[in-house]
Amino acid sequence: MTSPLRVVVADDQTLARTGFRMILMADGIDVVAEAADGAEAVEAVRRTRPDVVLMDIRMPELDGLEATRRILTGASDPPRVIILTTFDLDDLVYAALSAGASGFLLKDVTPEHLVSAVRLVRSGDALLAPAITRRLVERHARRSPETAALPRDLAPLTPRELEVLRLLAQGLSNTELAAHLHLAEATVKTHVARILAKLGLRDRVQAVVTAYETGLVTPGIVARST
Repeated sequence: MTSPLRVVVADDQTLARTGFRMILMADGIDVVAEAADGAEAVEAVRRTRPDVVLMDIRMPELDGLEATRRILTGASDPPRVIILTTFDLDDLVYAALSAGASGFLLKDVTPEHLVSAVRLVRSGDALLAPAITRRLVERHARRSPETAALPRDLAPLTPRELEVLRLLAQGLSNTELAAHLHLAEATVKTHVARILAKLGLRDRVQAVVTAYETGLVTPGIVARST
């Protein structure tokens, strides 16, 4: 039997935490701790070892960005972190993705989307569709180089893997990549997995960020059908 999914909810608004907890627990997800600021979130993760953290980006004492860094840096088996943000795509979200967060949710997310997002990242996938990630990265790429925490050397990748990464960063799904490259979807998945492994990346979100930060892809380029 699969063990229950364990979540820490970090938000400085009590009503927000309560709402998230009720939604998750109604779907059988175990909320093992709540935190009102980043410092509490770091301690809660250390104490409870959750699978996923819902992390508000702006909190007192210690913000969600620094809390994410402390949770993920050097951890042997860190949880997945989902950043909670507002519609205007907070500048800190990009830095959080660079630091290792697995994606973000808008704070007006529907209950169904919240539950599916938490389950998705627990399974090892990235929360964001590549096209959404691209929009975020295009807005912030190269604005804050001091926040970049990803590998910049793409030398380990083969020419085919570089091509896959370039297209992935332009917003193509695995199905679209397969059609574009005339490959089986299973082969595309293998290429993506190898790219992540070679570059030491957690998921597709970090792969997209890396593609932009290394200059492999520049804002405005759109993949063309072949």
